[in-house]
Amino acid sequence: MPPSEFDLIARHFARPTPQAILGPGDDCALIAPSPGMELAITTDMLVSGTHFLPDTDPGQLGWKTLAVNLSDLAAMGARPRWALLAGSLPDADETWLAAFADGLFACAKRFGVDLIGGDTTRGPLNLCMTALGEVPAGEALRRDGALAGDDLWVSGQPGLAALGLAHLQGRTFLPEALAARCRSALQRPWPRVDLGMALLTQRLAHAAIDVSDGLLADLGHIAKRSRLDAEVFLPQLPGLPAGAEPLLARSCQLAGGDDYELVFAAAPGQRHELAELASRLDLPLWRIGRMIEATDESPGEAAGPGRCPSAGNVIMLDENGQPVPATEKGYDHFAQDTP
Repeated sequence: MPPSEFDLIARHFARPTPQAILGPGDDCALIAPSPGMELAITTDMLVSGTHFLPDTDPGQLGWKTLAVNLSDLAAMGARPRWALLAGSLPDADETWLAAFADGLFACAKRFGVDLIGGDTTRGPLNLCMTALGEVPAGEALRRDGALAGDDLWVSGQPGLAALGLAHLQGRTFLPEALAARCRSALQRPWPRVDLGMALLTQRLAHAAIDVSDGLLADLGHIAKRSRLDAEVFLPQLPGLPAGAEPLLARSCQLAGGDDYELVFAAAPGQRHELAELASRLDLPLWRIGRMIEATDESPGEAAGPGRCPSAGNVIMLDENGQPVPATEKGYDHFAQDTP
């Protein structure tokens, strides 16, 4: 007799949950936030053929399924605490499930997360994770907190994940060392939890977002929500990886997505502290631009008090400070074909 849904859950996903009052096994989990904390809650769906290739290693996929949610928590400076997993599976392949669970719980252990519940059903491979974290009341980093004059920073090396996908799909060829690095960025992203929490606790950032749909697109969300525009200085972007075709590498960097790095706005007076933080975390932080006032209003539309209808523009500037046409766009599920 094949294993039941409850057998699969008990065998692969029922593990101790020391941070929860009640974990898997009842109709609901029970949790208690720490005093003075707010809950930060996020959910992401990963669909086979859209968010990952069907032959992706299940252990890597288990890690990524949780990591992409933890990246959202990191962008708000929250400490990860709990997660729930819902998924549809084409069949009860226990070898696949065991590897997936190993990857999932490896990520959970590294970032201090308890898996406290979820659901499974038969269907096309589809994974939906909900993650919960804690942040001091009223202090979460949000997209709408950037100020005119703020520096713009990005962590790590955005663009590697998209390069890795291009390589796997045969759209480019990368030297093996670079290909391995890019595959790792794509399949096993590292959520910048430590960076996000440090930006919050040290009060180093006014606004932040994680890079999931592309650097320019996600930066545009900060600009739009903060009612500002953003300038990106192309010469100050991270250097393109050696061995990659430059035009493709730049496109991946600006619009590739799936990086799960953090973009954040910080006062110019924090540059020294951010340099120290980058050294302490052993994580490159790149100052790539600044926030500016949005002054050009949409034709025929009056700006209300404290509001500019055209806010949210991301303006790229070359080495001479001249605007460069922005042809790159980030990923939009309903505006383009999936990979």
